[in-house]
Amino acid sequence: MNISKSNYCIILAGGRGKRLWPSSRMERPKQFLDFFGTGRTQLQDTFCRMTSIVPKENIYVCTCKEYEHWVHEQLPELQDGCLMIEPINRNTAGSVAWAMLNIQKRDENASIVIVPSDQYITGEDAFKRNVIDGLDLVGQKDMVLVMGIKPTRPEPGYGYIQMGSNGEFDHVYRIQSFVEKPEREFAQIFMDSGEFLWNTGLILSNANHLRHCLRDLFLELFAPGMCENHNYTIDQVIGYIERNYASLPNVAIDQGLLQQGNQVYVMQVDFGWADMGTWHSIYEFMSHGTDDNVVLDSEVMMDDCKGNIIKLPKGHIGIINGLEGYIVAEEGDVLLICKKSDSSSLIRKYVNEVGIRYGEEFI
Repeated sequence: MNISKSNYCIILAGGRGKRLWPSSRMERPKQFLDFFGTGRTQLQDTFCRMTSIVPKENIYVCTCKEYEHWVHEQLPELQDGCLMIEPINRNTAGSVAWAMLNIQKRDENASIVIVPSDQYITGEDAFKRNVIDGLDLVGQKDMVLVMGIKPTRPEPGYGYIQMGSNGEFDHVYRIQSFVEKPEREFAQIFMDSGEFLWNTGLILSNANHLRHCLRDLFLELFAPGMCENHNYTIDQVIGYIERNYASLPNVAIDQGLLQQGNQVYVMQVDFGWADMGTWHSIYEFMSHGTDDNVVLDSEVMMDDCKGNIIKLPKGHIGIINGLEGYIVAEEGDVLLICKKSDSSSLIRKYVNEVGIRYGEEFI
């Protein structure tokens, strides 16, 4: 497959990753970690994966000021001008708009894929084929295209996209509805219906259409009057966003587009995918060892243990007896031992309490 010079990528790498605490810490969140012991971090994996689809010089990375040094250290090949440093964390709508306008300044005909930096992907050939097909599609038609995966379990930590009518393209459907992180009972109903796909967070569009969608959905991203007055240049709009970044809406790009946008479609794709969002989702996706335990790049001796997920630092040895259904995660000066079934709410609670009682250096 030839790589089109009009294909561009925006990698989102500014998240804090608190749901994977304590392995993911504020000073070095999950996207900058070699979580699985492969020799590459999640960000490096994502960048490398996208270089087979998008010219290297067309890959942009969005992150915040405190993580700038991690991106420079881990991606020395990132081209000058392609690192977008958010002055303040305002979720992903603002950073995508900022990067998209810089891309449009270079190429009016750009086809763009927006990619989270913290996903676990298997089936690289299928991923490449699906994304290239999607980029070709949005290059032909003004649309927002989201990539969706058929659910394999009732995972409450994911977003669910309801497929509507099938359009003119194979495996592409209008989006009927979108539900973010439903209760487990509803996730089970969605999965059993066969009408829903998991939202992978991969979003594709062409630059012109994406700009119009962002303008319509998030008027605060543009100065008053810029939306209607075509005499404003892209440089002027970029300058406005940079000067007023702190006042931009704190909105996730995928939720905004999926819940409000028109001409929004989902493509059912067939690569392997897991969101690195929670310990439970990683446990469900990874291969299970003896007694359904998952050990992530760690040295562990276990006896009478079942259904646990273990992540320890290099050079540490864990000896565990009689534990079932737990997370055991250690990083630096924090050790977490927590029930896996309630981990999302418990970790949120503990992160808040630890920050208040002991200080943010432990978060």
